[in-house]
Amino acid sequence: MGSNIMVLGSGGREHALAWKIAQSKHCESLFVAPGNPGTASFATNIALAVNDFNAIAEFILDNNISLLVVGPEDPLVNGIKDYLLEIEGLEKLKIVGPGKDGAQLEGSKDFSKQFMLKHGVPTAFSETFTKETIEEGLKYLAEQNGPFVLKADGLAAGKGVIITDNLQEAQKNLKEMLLESRFGAASDRVLIEQYLDGIELSVFVLTDGENYVILPEAKDYKRIGEQDSGPNTGGMGAISPVHFAQGDFLKKVEKQVVKPTIAGLKKDGIDYRGFIFIGLMNIKGDPFVIEYNVRMGDPETEAVIPRIESDLVELLEACASRNLAGKTIQITKKTAATVVMVAGGYPNEYEKGNVISGLGEHDKGIIFQAGTKSVGGDIVTNGGRVLAVTSFGGNLQEALKNSYDRMEGIQWKDVYFRKDIGQDLLNYKN
Repeated sequence: MGSNIMVLGSGGREHALAWKIAQSKHCESLFVAPGNPGTASFATNIALAVNDFNAIAEFILDNNISLLVVGPEDPLVNGIKDYLLEIEGLEKLKIVGPGKDGAQLEGSKDFSKQFMLKHGVPTAFSETFTKETIEEGLKYLAEQNGPFVLKADGLAAGKGVIITDNLQEAQKNLKEMLLESRFGAASDRVLIEQYLDGIELSVFVLTDGENYVILPEAKDYKRIGEQDSGPNTGGMGAISPVHFAQGDFLKKVEKQVVKPTIAGLKKDGIDYRGFIFIGLMNIKGDPFVIEYNVRMGDPETEAVIPRIESDLVELLEACASRNLAGKTIQITKKTAATVVMVAGGYPNEYEKGNVISGLGEHDKGIIFQAGTKSVGGDIVTNGGRVLAVTSFGGNLQEALKNSYDRMEGIQWKDVYFRKDIGQDLLNYKN
């Protein structure tokens, strides 16, 4: 007899997680809240908002859900786990995702920076400033060599980081963040951080608070334009594996980052069961942590999860019930290339409601939907990042060709995607 499982969220990350969960022999019924037209093809979508904890609790009780997988960071930072486990009848609910204390690793840049320093995790040095200490902050900037990195302390939907070479621009941004609430309450505190010059990648860990499995790593592409130009977005593509990170580098990540992170959480009395996304910089062969996230990344999930050959539900249930000891993970040797298709104009103003064609069956590529909705038999655009196409290949070139070939048949008005995803890795020299 399988489990009744619920995935919380509506993006490409949740589509990919639900797609993999649905393939498990341990999955009896699968619900996605609120889900999207892609998840509706193999699961039951439930119209619940991810922060409506009361309605979520009622649904879990009414439908005998035994495993909850929380996709986005917002409900975790807002304390969904703590809320649900205090409700009568839900004490034994298995939840993949940390409580409010562990979610601070993403919810507060200052908390995560102090955590890294306390537990010896390699990271950039930084100072934190508030409205009251802005004069010190402006002076601190003037004493640094650029580029200058400013980070809003709280959640800013992935947009709270500013990097500039210009001191005057950095000081102007600091004033806007602290005095004019440029990112709302998220920028009540601002970190000024050392600029790390290297190549970035993401490492994903599933932990039960004591034991862990390391999932496939990925490299994502955040900027809207080719050659990493233009403003940051939620992510325009991802590649897994990352060949420059193999062997010794990943061993260093495990020893210098993963182990002290999990030991640090335990030492601080934080019962952390869920994913840890570690944003890293490879600087001359050494890892430095840029940030933690307390959930899987998007679009990295769409490249990472399809590479896992093990039963995902077994791993998730073991994580939530503190039973990961001795568990291993099988990963395909194939390369996965994920390319995101977005609405023209994104990440600024863009249209919604354009009809998407070409989503039918095809022998190449898996389509993970994100900003879509169903209207009268059509699937239409309903967000900036509309969908992601993931394909496998024996090598990176083949995986990329398969994804771009599949995308040729998918159309809507003003569709845009980057044509250079993965090219830096093809040309990368150690």
